Amino acid sequence: MFAFSTVVVSGNSMSPSYREGDWLIIRNLSGKKHTLKIGAVYLIQDPNRPGVKLLKRLKESRVEHGVIRYWVEGDNLLSEDSRSWGWLETDQFLAKVVLKYRKGN
Repeated sequence: MFAFSTVVVSGNSMSPSYREGDWLIIRNLSGKKHTLKIGAVYLIQDPNRPGVKLLKRLKESRVEHGVIRYWVEGDNLLSEDSRSWGWLETDQFLAKVVLKYRKGN
């Protein structure tokens, strides 16, 4: 069974796809193994700030020493993302964005 919840976009790292105040439905990834899809937008754990969650688009993946690693970027070129942190691991992916259901102000 899938667990769904909602988030409100804060900030502009995913602009123009998602803007400040947009409401999104997300599917939680905890529990079972999930296949992450290139091009999809995910809620991830900020690798430098525990407890902070960010929206980022999965751009590519690679296998390093038997471990799959992922490269994520914000749609806004000024976004803080893998261009500054490097590759992420599977456990940093918390949820997948399913749809935007309400537009922000």
